[in-house]
Amino acid sequence: MKFTRRHTLAAALSVAILSLFGCSKKDEVASVASAPAPAAEAKAEPLKVAFVYVGPVGDAGWTFAHDAGRKAVDAKFGDKVKTSFVESIPESAADAERVFRDLASQGNKLIFGTTFGYMEAMLKVAKDFPDVKFEHATGFKTADNMAQYDVRTYEGAYLAGVVAGKLSKSGKLGVVGSLPIPEVLRNINSFTLGARSVNPKATTKVVWVNKWFDPGKEREAAITLIGQGVDVLMQNTDSAAVVQTAQEKGVMAFGWDSDMTKFGEKAHQAASVIDWGVYYTKRVGDVLEGKWKTDTTWWGLKENMIDLKNFNATLSDEVKKLVADKRQGVIDGSAPIWKGPVKDNTGKEVLGKDAVGDDKFLHDVNYYVEGVEGKVPG
Repeated sequence: MKFTRRHTLAAALSVAILSLFGCSKKDEVASVASAPAPAAEAKAEPLKVAFVYVGPVGDAGWTFAHDAGRKAVDAKFGDKVKTSFVESIPESAADAERVFRDLASQGNKLIFGTTFGYMEAMLKVAKDFPDVKFEHATGFKTADNMAQYDVRTYEGAYLAGVVAGKLSKSGKLGVVGSLPIPEVLRNINSFTLGARSVNPKATTKVVWVNKWFDPGKEREAAITLIGQGVDVLMQNTDSAAVVQTAQEKGVMAFGWDSDMTKFGEKAHQAASVIDWGVYYTKRVGDVLEGKWKTDTTWWGLKENMIDLKNFNATLSDEVKKLVADKRQGVIDGSAPIWKGPVKDNTGKEVLGKDAVGDDKFLHDVNYYVEGVEGKVPG
């Protein structure tokens, strides 16, 4: 190889530079080897999921059941999610909108609103936060980033009615109702259809409290019904006041949305229990996997989202088997709850012979069926 002045100068410069820094080639390699490794990639931030409740989490009913579902999300996904909740938010548009907007601004990417009255407020906020996914319980409106979900509570009410029809000595049943909307009317009617499937002469009285959660009014309504000769109570309200009152007055009752045995062990015959965790874990998983899409969901016995359980120890095997048979008939379609002929309590036929009420029919229920006394308010 021929060396030029350029090679000689370059060699001289290399020696000078090494001498200047007092570093040999060996030292240079060692220095590189001992340099700290690049920092590991930052751990992915957890998915922030928020729940907005209409009542307190300790209500033992509707909100208590929703919060059990939130806890199921925590248990399944661990540090992949960070859940939070806001309780006792009124159904007024202004209150609900403020809360939804705050939660979206705080970085929550999935927000559940758990009562019918939140629908319009959530729809409005969803339009302003297109990158946030919203889910609304019991409503009927959706958007590109807002889904709707519900549970077939009427199926649990029907099974409770079967038990009530078998146990009642007077044949007089009572329901403490919240608000006269299709959801609640459907439950009252299904309870009555269940009772009359085993006791055709059973009747149902209703007292409305016009609130979801008001223990004082719920208690007063229960006392009124008992005073009218009712010996079995059901409720479509959120506190345990009805079961507590039944215990005090020596009549029977059913837990609603959750097991209420501890509030009246003797009175409590069974509970129509909602498992919101079935739905919440599915939808959170969809978001984590990038599969979430807007949808309308209405699950029930078939999907294990509701069931009649927590039976009183005194309930006979005969009654339990009857409930099991009725449940299976609903699940496999061999014995639908709403199968004609069905009449309202004025004698008008609402379902013809052998006709089965579809979801549209069920969502439009605004009357009492035969066997329910009185008139629907309004």
